[in-house]
Amino acid sequence: MKFFSKALIAAAAAATLMSGVSFASDKGAVGIAMPTKSSARWISDGNSMVEQFTAAGYSTDLQYAEDDIPNQLAQIENMITKGVDVLVIAAIDGTTLSNALENAAASGIKVIAYDRLIRDSGNVDYYATFDNFKVGVQQATSLVNGLKERFGDGPYNVELFGGSPDDNNAYFFYDGAMSVLQPLIDAGTINIVSGQMGMDTVGTLRWDGAVAQSRMDNLLSAHYTDKQLHGALSPYDGLSIGILSSLKGVGYGSGDLDMPIVSGQDAEVPSVKSILAGEQHSTVFKDTRELARVTVGMVEAILNNGEPEINDTKTYDNGVKVVPSYLLEPVAVDASNWEDVLIGSGYYTADQVK
Repeated sequence: MKFFSKALIAAAAAATLMSGVSFASDKGAVGIAMPTKSSARWISDGNSMVEQFTAAGYSTDLQYAEDDIPNQLAQIENMITKGVDVLVIAAIDGTTLSNALENAAASGIKVIAYDRLIRDSGNVDYYATFDNFKVGVQQATSLVNGLKERFGDGPYNVELFGGSPDDNNAYFFYDGAMSVLQPLIDAGTINIVSGQMGMDTVGTLRWDGAVAQSRMDNLLSAHYTDKQLHGALSPYDGLSIGILSSLKGVGYGSGDLDMPIVSGQDAEVPSVKSILAGEQHSTVFKDTRELARVTVGMVEAILNNGEPEINDTKTYDNGVKVVPSYLLEPVAVDASNWEDVLIGSGYYTADQVK
């Protein structure tokens, strides 16, 4: 009986594998590896790609790895074994995929890095993303403008938060922001009271909001018992919500203690609501529908022996090669334009954010 059970299991596994090879599609199969469902933006990315690839006549295999690197590696290897024609990968850690991509290349499978650059591999064919340096510039510009509006001419006490050190984009966000902030720091207009600067110090592994909240708790208790914090550079809405929770916990935003200016990114619903409530100051909107459209176009070109549309051949050196890229435009969003940008574009309905 034991042998029979094992045989059944083996047969079922073989049937599953063979069904994956065929893919019910005339045009081809696309493997889509996403990092996590813990962020609403990745759910939106996945849904947009499946919808648009399906409409274009492709079958899809969409997998979320829940920020587990071995899980994502296994998912990608499984897609290769199934026989996908193209891989679209938003990497958890952009430095861990070299072996998997060698296997993809050996199978003739092209690879598109999606929004997060895959590093240290010559087998990354294209990169679809937003102008990530500009995202950082927009975050810092909105922070500075908010500081002036709420706190006058300064000087301002500010703390810096970075994204995940294993995400190449985090460095572009930080560098873009510092291109705006560093001159003001040098001039004494902005004071980093804790002295904590640089991605090696302010980075937040896995973009974890709880880690950001804990760090802000520590910053406040160590440096702000007799000083007022005026602003925090946050590169992502999930961090912003954690930072704001810490600030509200010590009384900011109540009585005569004004809420510090806090930036963000991805226009996630909780942060849009926070902006409308007068808490988070701003975010950066990245239309994932457009990113999916560009990615579908790249796949169409690849599988029809064409040349994908690219608009950047200099910026994204992954340590082995400069990856041909298409950069989309981000949009800064605050209380003054959220409705036009987010509702007007059809990205959200009014009921979702009110």
